[in-house]
Amino acid sequence: MANLRKTPPVIADSIATLQQEIIECRKCLRLVEWRQRVAHEKVRRFRDQDYWGRPVPSFGDPAARLLVVGLAPAAHGGNRTGRIFTGDRSGDWLFRALHKAGFANQPVSENRNDGLKLIDCYVTAAVRCAPPENKPLPAEIANCRPYLLRELALLNRVRVVVALGRLAFDVAIGSIGLDVTDVEQPGVRKRARPQFTHGAEVDLQRGITLIASFHPSQQNTFTGKLTESMFDRIFSRAATLVRR
Repeated sequence: MANLRKTPPVIADSIATLQQEIIECRKCLRLVEWRQRVAHEKVRRFRDQDYWGRPVPSFGDPAARLLVVGLAPAAHGGNRTGRIFTGDRSGDWLFRALHKAGFANQPVSENRNDGLKLIDCYVTAAVRCAPPENKPLPAEIANCRPYLLRELALLNRVRVVVALGRLAFDVAIGSIGLDVTDVEQPGVRKRARPQFTHGAEVDLQRGITLIASFHPSQQNTFTGKLTESMFDRIFSRAATLVRR
C-alpha cells in the first residue's frame, strides 16, 4: 500500500483562517460600538437590508501580484455588505478601474454574492472596521496592523501595491519597509522619506513597487481632485509593472 501523506493546507486556506480571525476581532471598543450602532440604525435607503456590522475581511486572488490597500470599510458600504469596497461609490470607481486593467471579471460590485472575481489582485485595508467620520485613531490602526503583516507574509507573490490615500500609503511603507537604498546604512546616504502625491512610485523591500493614488472617495471624485482617467492610469501602470 502506498505511503499516503497528508497534503499541507494551501495558501488560500491560511488566508481563510486569517479572515475568520479578523471577522471575530473586538480589539477596538470604539469601533465595535460604532459599527454595531450603524448596523442597527441603518439609513433609509438600506433600511430593509441586513447589515454585516462586523470587521470586514479582505478578498481576492491568493496568488495575486497586485495588492490594493484602502483606508477602512464605509459605514453603509462594506459595513453593510460584508465585503471591502462593495456597495459604495468608492467601490464603484475601484472595481470599474480594476476591470478595465484586467484585474476583475466585472466592473461592478453590489454584494458578496454578485459574482465578482479578482484576477491577480487582492484588496485589503489598513483598518477592518468602519470608523466614525472615516477617521480611525492611531491605536486602532496599530491594532489592525498585525493582520496586514500576516496577509503580506501569505501573499508572497505581490510585486505592486496601490495605496488609496495618504494613510494607506504610510501604512504600506511602515508594514513592508523601504528598499534598502532608502534605509540608513554606514557610508550610504539615506534618501528623504517619500512624500504622498498622486502617481508617486516608491521602491519597497521584497522588490515591491508602491504606487500612490488619491482615494476614490466622493470628497475627491465630486470635486474633480480625482478624475476617472487619473484613476485608470494608476491601474494601467500597475498592470504594466506586474506583467513586465
